[in-house]
Amino acid sequence: MVMLSGLQTALSGMKVAQNQMDIIGRNLANIDTVGYTRKTALQSNVVLGGQSAGVQIGDITRTVNEGLLKSYLASNSTTGNLNAKQQYLGKTETLLGTPQGNNSIAANVGNLQSAFESFASDVTSATSRYNLLNNADTVASRLNSLTTEIQKLRGDADLNISEACDQVNDYLDKLQALNDQIVKYKVLGYEGVADLEDQRDQALRELSGLMDISYFKRETGEIVIQTTNGVTLLDRYPHHLSHNAVAQASPTTSYAGGGIGGIYVDGEDITSQIRDGEIKGLIDIRDNQLTSLQSQLNELASTLKESINQIHNRGTSFPNAPSEMTGTRRFIDPANQNIQISNGDVRFTIFDSEGKQVATTTLLGGLGFPDAGGSVTDMVSRINDWLTSADGANLPQAYAEINKDGQVVINTGDSNYSFSIRDEASSTPGSAQQDVSIKFDVNGDGAFDRSFEGFSYFFGMNDFFTNTTNEHIYDSKVMSKNANLGVREKITLNFATGNNPALGSITINTNDSLQDIVNKINSDEALNAQIKASLVPNGNGYVLQINNTSGEQLEISEAVNPASGTTSGFLERIGLHPSNADSAGSLKVRDDLMSNPSGIASGTPEFNPNSGVYQLNPAANDIANAMAKVFSESQDFGQAGTIAKTSTTLANYAATFVGAIATEANSAEANLGYQQELTNSISLKEAKLSGVDRDEELAQLIVFQQSYAACAQTFTASKEMLDMLLNMVN
Repeated sequence: MVMLSGLQTALSGMKVAQNQMDIIGRNLANIDTVGYTRKTALQSNVVLGGQSAGVQIGDITRTVNEGLLKSYLASNSTTGNLNAKQQYLGKTETLLGTPQGNNSIAANVGNLQSAFESFASDVTSATSRYNLLNNADTVASRLNSLTTEIQKLRGDADLNISEACDQVNDYLDKLQALNDQIVKYKVLGYEGVADLEDQRDQALRELSGLMDISYFKRETGEIVIQTTNGVTLLDRYPHHLSHNAVAQASPTTSYAGGGIGGIYVDGEDITSQIRDGEIKGLIDIRDNQLTSLQSQLNELASTLKESINQIHNRGTSFPNAPSEMTGTRRFIDPANQNIQISNGDVRFTIFDSEGKQVATTTLLGGLGFPDAGGSVTDMVSRINDWLTSADGANLPQAYAEINKDGQVVINTGDSNYSFSIRDEASSTPGSAQQDVSIKFDVNGDGAFDRSFEGFSYFFGMNDFFTNTTNEHIYDSKVMSKNANLGVREKITLNFATGNNPALGSITINTNDSLQDIVNKINSDEALNAQIKASLVPNGNGYVLQINNTSGEQLEISEAVNPASGTTSGFLERIGLHPSNADSAGSLKVRDDLMSNPSGIASGTPEFNPNSGVYQLNPAANDIANAMAKVFSESQDFGQAGTIAKTSTTLANYAATFVGAIATEANSAEANLGYQQELTNSISLKEAKLSGVDRDEELAQLIVFQQSYAACAQTFTASKEMLDMLLNMVN
């Protein structure tokens, strides 16, 4: 009986040694397999009926440090985040050019400044005019191109988000399958559980690069996966992500405004709950870095356009003076939209082909336009009567009208006669040039809603730069979501478009917030079919944006308080004004100037005190000098993304955001390098603790080889003794 026990013990020892050598062989074979961890199995003594019966091998287990694995997952998520940002910021830096390079938008603005200065020094030079237009067109085209490319990058980032969501779903499906197998293998006592757990951990590593995750294990062996913010991604079955990529991004397309869809899990938008990973990096690029840059390009384009147009509208060209002017401002209801002119008068003058005065008058003193204001239609009618009247300009073929697009048109009807508009300090001929103040009542209710400086500038009669879009979007200034709006009593906001001058209205109460205004507009049936409101992130706050989605001209006004006869000034307090969201993408030099450089305004009509009449001088350069000064003097820029409200030159402003992107790109690259080193360091530490060490495995192999040999010798000796005993008995 003792001999049989010895045989059993030796045989079990041989089997255990053989199994241990098999495990070592698998470890050595997978030494270079990604995600493979060292496998071991404990041995234990077998006791039957109080007697030792040999040895047995336990379950195969992994050498894993769960704490290190979780550290790796967190670090890998940050690496994925930074990697996505670094790639896109690098592309953006290439688009903008380096701060010191000659191909940056800042350099383009600097070249335009030089062109304006050259033009001012010799306004009679055809070369300087062509050079000015070429440089102006270069700046406009560059801003257009940058807008197109930035929006393409935003669209690419959104598409990458959709692709990343699909990858997340694939990993969740794989992890569910591995969960099911591990639970099954554990119940049935199969080998391979440890190898499946390796595969599951590797899938977790890959998943963590896409988004931030955490997990915990159940006693059954399955794991539950959540985002670090607590959104469940896998719990017995996967909770898939869904995201529909935007077909085409534009400067007015935003996630906050609803133009870009969210990332959904079980019908819930979790976009704001994703904290890290490639998806978070792409969201930040799409909604923060690139939108911030776009707003800065728009601010540059808008400031350039408005500052040059303000001055260009004060002057005229000669000898190629215009016989026709068409304004760029569109009026939706000119018969009821009123204007009031103060701080001077507006002089209209007709010149012949030699630049000599044919007729002149003023809007207030000469044409009798009311000091208290009147409709746009009434004003145009008075100008038309003066043009055609024998007592006025006596040009029967001339006309002033409002065209089908709501724009003011003034035409002498004869190319030998030109028309000039000049704001002056008074109605007296020869008064100093001085922009008049204009108040605009957008809905004819008697309350003036907006203010401007310069008659021709207000109507856009002689713009240098134009945009292809009208005022269909309005933005407030940057404010906190919970900002006190200063509403002391109920306020009514009215909305009007070209198709519907009385589109609808909302009432704002004393405790209403910006979000309340958004909700009221979007829930109003009369408004929401055409108008959409949203809060758009901008720098450290939000902008209330109201968009006429049809693209038609939009007018917003505050209703007059019947008790006081005035408005509360709510629109001015929140700074609600036509948006510059499309400025950079649609900026261009006026078409007729591009084809006819001699139409660039260089000076204003000069008054001859001896003759008492006005005349045009081809060498007059007061307007040209003033336009050149726009570039050397500081301009006011509103808050745009990461750049706060500031006052600086146009070129310096462009250099600021070019430099900011370069800094962000360099910072992202440096941060990514550091994070990759950190992630690799954690991975190496994991490998040192959990990976296969060849020398250690070989040493263990020798041990189990010797153990197998010893057990084999014991088995042989026991067998021989048993054989001898049997022979003796026989």
